Order: sequence, then C-alpha cells, then structure tokens
Amino acid sequence: MNERPDERIDLLSAAPADAPAPIAPPPIAERTVAQRGPGLVERVGGRAVIERVVEEFYNRVENDPELRPMFPEDMRAGREKQAMFLEQWMGGEPRYSAQFGHPRLRMRHFPFHIDQRAAGLWLKHMGDAFRAAGVGDQEIAEVFVALGPLAKHMVNATDDVPRTPLGDVRLT
Repeated sequence: MNERPDERIDLLSAAPADAPAPIAPPPIAERTVAQRGPGLVERVGGRAVIERVVEEFYNRVENDPELRPMFPEDMRAGREKQAMFLEQWMGGEPRYSAQFGHPRLRMRHFPFHIDQRAAGLWLKHMGDAFRAAGVGDQEIAEVFVALGPLAKHMVNATDDVPRTPLGDVRLT
C-alpha cells in the first residue's frame, strides 16, 4: 500500500476524544484479584461479544478495497485467532498463547506491508466493530488507549524486515 500524506488517518482518531490516559499496571505476576477487579473482557460482555466484534471487524475488512488484499482469501483462521487474541489481550483466558505461544505481533505482521494509512483503517474498522457489537464508550476508550499505539507499532512498510510468512508456528 502506498502511503498518501493527504489521506493519512490519525492512529488515535478511532478512540473517543475523552479517552483516559494510559496507566501502567503492575506486572501480571504482581496483580491480585482485588487489583484487577472486573476484567475488561467481562465488562465488554465476555467471549460472545468479542466474537461479535471480530465478526463485525472482518465484515468491514472484506468490504475494504485497501485492506482486503492484505488478508487471505479464506479468513476463517484469522477470525478465530483474532478472537482468541483479543480475549486474552483484554484479560480473558490465554487461549491464543496456549495454542500459538507468545503473540509477537510485530514479527507475525512482518509479511504484510503496513503503512500509516493501513494501520489507521484497521483502527477505524476495529472501532466501528466494537460500537456495532454494543460495547460501551468507556470500555472502547480503554481499549483504544492501548490499540492506537499497538497499531502504530505494526507499521513496517519502510522497514527492512523478513517478509516470509510465519504461518501457525508456536513462538516463545
């Protein structure tokens, strides 16, 4: 994808303007149940809602002429992985890591030429998907405080990185 400066999408624009500032939590090993309180995954509605978010997201990607070519023809495996990852990332069961090892998202995305515009479109579709799934504004804001920088971290179009797909290898 060629980046067009006049068509850049702000990577944080999908988050509400009043999104809270990120707060660094203590390392997972140091957290107690009381410190965690109700997890984000539970507050958005659990696995069923996350699966609905992923379904909404992929429906949008299927209709996006810029992003669709970055995804395989059959997106079923990607949908399943995305749902497992999002659930884990939001504090749910670590099903993704149990099956695929450490997420190592940047490395897993090296095969794709991701520019600022693609990352912005990804965020827009993800934000729209969370809203379409009925997730509340406060939870969406919390998610996007972290998703914005994460999407920016995936940008690699001008980086000299290995472009060979990793497939379903387990990473440590």
